[in-house]
Amino acid sequence: MQNLEVIIGLEVHVQLKTKSKMFCRCDNRDDQAPNTAICPICTAQPGALPLPNAQAIDWAIMASLALGCTINQESKFDRKSYFYPDLPKGYQISQYDKPFGEHGQLTLNVEGTEKTFRIHRLHLEEDAGKLLHSGTSSLVDLNRAGTPLMEIVSEPDFRTPQEAKAYMQELRLIMCYLGVSDADMEKGHLRCDANISLRPFGSDELFPKTEIKNINSFRAVERALTYEIERQHGLWEDGQAPKNQSTRGWDEQTQTTVEQRTKEEAADYRYFPEPDVPPIIISDEHVLKLKGMIPELPSARRERFVTQFNIKSEQADLLVQDKQLADFFEEVASEFDERAGVDSDHQFIANWLVNRITVEYRAEHGLGISAAHTGELLWFLQQGKITAASAATIFEQMRLTKKTPEALIIELGLEQMNDTGELEKIVQEVIAANEKVVAEVKAGKTVASQFLIGQVMKASKGKANPKVVHDVLQKLIS
Repeated sequence: MQNLEVIIGLEVHVQLKTKSKMFCRCDNRDDQAPNTAICPICTAQPGALPLPNAQAIDWAIMASLALGCTINQESKFDRKSYFYPDLPKGYQISQYDKPFGEHGQLTLNVEGTEKTFRIHRLHLEEDAGKLLHSGTSSLVDLNRAGTPLMEIVSEPDFRTPQEAKAYMQELRLIMCYLGVSDADMEKGHLRCDANISLRPFGSDELFPKTEIKNINSFRAVERALTYEIERQHGLWEDGQAPKNQSTRGWDEQTQTTVEQRTKEEAADYRYFPEPDVPPIIISDEHVLKLKGMIPELPSARRERFVTQFNIKSEQADLLVQDKQLADFFEEVASEFDERAGVDSDHQFIANWLVNRITVEYRAEHGLGISAAHTGELLWFLQQGKITAASAATIFEQMRLTKKTPEALIIELGLEQMNDTGELEKIVQEVIAANEKVVAEVKAGKTVASQFLIGQVMKASKGKANPKVVHDVLQKLIS
């Protein structure tokens, strides 16, 4: 088998969540009946003139700055001509030679190794409409026509599908932190076209690339690239390495790529400056203003969580993956610190939140819980006032009733039993009822003691302090 190197570049489209579309005032929402959010501008009626969305331009500049791009302070829009049923104009207003951002980079940890991926450009454009296929007929919905899109084009720096997937996930997170997009791949807010080719190791030549379209999930990015690597490996082995650029679509059902057409070159799009939109001039002052509006980004927050809160990098990463959860962690830690002072165990807080408020839990219930009450609950748990099982019960009741942890502990009778005398009575009853297991413990089978502890916990309705139970058991049996 030939020793071939994989070359991957990504074109990521991010749908901006501006109130209106890119060049008109139509509502920019997903949940509208077909062809109701349209006007003469986005349907290309004669005489209708586009007007650029200032918010979309500002967000494109902010995203460029967040990705370390150089800002073109003299930018412009261009016409990109192609013909398709969901493109009313017969061309798309995009950017060609003067995008808003160029020459950025994104550094991230991929499977334990820090890697930097270069970003070629970030430009702004309008989206096309949507075709709905049914049997032998197709319907056109132009609600999406004119929606503002950022396209982020990488350099061909990826060598594995896993790198491409990690890059996509980090880009999505950055867009969410910036607040410019919901970046929901299932709703089409974040879409990816992947360009891939192979070459012999040691070669600097870039061979004709294949562009894979219709990639709509992180898992699909990884699987589509893995499939295409194997397919192209086979072509090279058969002496039929790709000689022309081409476009293939990802078929989720068959888990394969399917040939669509020969890939267009830039000349095929007949780019020329958009005559109806004047050049965009961005002042130094405006760039500085937008730079000051950029919040703490995911990479910086991960690093701060590790240093400030002394938690493991794995927990920091899990928390930062959801901005709302990361904000919640900081609020809970603050509440906890008021009780614990300088001896706060933030690792304990991080572990509990990550394990209790999972992705699935947030999807179902959100975070409709008071950070103050959660901090108080975790303080009671750490101090031994309640058991871990009781904490879980109280947390769920907090969500349902909005009551305080202290009120629920009293109401549900869940205060942990620490009284040795009271626990000795329960332990003696358990020992008397399980003589055979007690004999096994005395014979050195320490695992059997876990059964006895479980019986005590059952008898105390989960309120007994397991550590105290263990000590009392050891004392009475020996």
